[in-house]
Amino acid sequence: MKIHQMLDQKGYDVQAIDRHATMEQAVGVLGEKNIGAVVVTDGDGSVCGILSERDVVRHMSRSGPGILTAAVDDYMTKNVVTCTRDADLQDVMEIMSKRRIRHLPVVEDGKLVGIVSIGDVVKRKIELAEEEAESLKQYIAAG
Repeated sequence: MKIHQMLDQKGYDVQAIDRHATMEQAVGVLGEKNIGAVVVTDGDGSVCGILSERDVVRHMSRSGPGILTAAVDDYMTKNVVTCTRDADLQDVMEIMSKRRIRHLPVVEDGKLVGIVSIGDVVKRKIELAEEEAESLKQYIAAG
């Protein structure tokens, strides 16, 4: 299965914030939208980072709540791993597992087009396994 097939079902909506926004604004987006990470973009819409709940907690534990007035750019993860819509679901799952990341922005032509979470991947893998099991049951019953 390709990522675009999953995004066609899930939707292409993705929350992004400008790199110059404050950490307080980013935390507001995470809480309001009930999401685990927000993609950080440059003024031209290209992905330049990602800020997760883990990033916020880690930095607040080290530096305290004063980070809330700082720019997201100061605390985001800058080396963002991304994929394209043509990426294979299995490959994306392996990338997320090996790199221990929970969110993978989907980028094409330098622009953000979607996001895949580990929850999305697991949900789809379970659905595929259930579909396969049902097909096998029908095959056995017909045989």
